[in-house]
Amino acid sequence: MRPANATLARLGVSLVLIGALAWQLDTRALRDAFVTPSPGWLLLALAISVPQVVLSAWRWRLTARRMGLTLPLRRAVEEYYMATFLNQVLPGGVIGDASRAWRHARSSSDRPRAWRAVIIERLSGQLMLAVIAIVGLLSSPTLRDSMLGGLARLGNAPGALTTVIIMLSVLGIWGYRRPPAWLRNTLDDLGTALVASRMWLWQCLSSLGVVASYIAVYAIAARAAGADIDFATLLPLIPPVLMVMAIPLSVAGWGLRESAAALVWMGAGLDPAQGVAISLIYGVVVLVSSLPGAWLLCHRRRQHRDRDAQASAPLTSKSGGDCHAR
Repeated sequence: MRPANATLARLGVSLVLIGALAWQLDTRALRDAFVTPSPGWLLLALAISVPQVVLSAWRWRLTARRMGLTLPLRRAVEEYYMATFLNQVLPGGVIGDASRAWRHARSSSDRPRAWRAVIIERLSGQLMLAVIAIVGLLSSPTLRDSMLGGLARLGNAPGALTTVIIMLSVLGIWGYRRPPAWLRNTLDDLGTALVASRMWLWQCLSSLGVVASYIAVYAIAARAAGADIDFATLLPLIPPVLMVMAIPLSVAGWGLRESAAALVWMGAGLDPAQGVAISLIYGVVVLVSSLPGAWLLCHRRRQHRDRDAQASAPLTSKSGGDCHAR
């Protein structure tokens, strides 16, 4: 698929899903929760986003340095803000991460390893989010029963589960017996930067902090929407919704996140419209918190333009001097 068509397809997915939710759910409940959020809670959520980005950048720097790459913390923070903004405004939700990997690779002596550092850093966060989601699922009987019922229905689909198991088995055997070079290098870096020595502890602690900040911002969005849900009930609902955002089929998770929220809230016996409203507020908070990345992108582009102008100025001056001499 061409890039333009892929962009339109992902934008269409977001719009269709949000439109379908608005058509099926109580639009008045959505409007009331989304239009009148509490400003104090929103400011608190934006404040939490700052240490969230710094800690994420520190995790990236830790991973890169363990792999023998140079990455100052200030640059890591700036790159992370720019990547977060691009992930919010460009389809797929991964273009920002690809851009910071590309920029780091340009200044690195080992470009493939710079790309793998970003992949491993993101994998660390996703693994922690998955662990927290499983723990939360097991701690919520209503949500657990609903999820197990859905998996049972999926397993009863003709040949679906068998096909998935066979495909995964074939891929596993192929990767084990004849691993390509990129897979061997990736596994080596995973061992070095993720699980070796005490790295697993630092990766777990940093990823736990980042995921906790995501959950905190989502819980604050629930309070801003006026949702009267106790934290023990709310906590297991959030990680599954956040995990869906990693699927690169929409724009910044819009539509997919709201659909997941509706299903999770329904599975917990709550109003799905409330879950969608909270998800929409969370999406706006994340978008606003990424705006420093837009400023950094404009500032860096201006610096590059000024540098190019200064570099071309001596050539122009020399050319003018030669003409005058003639």
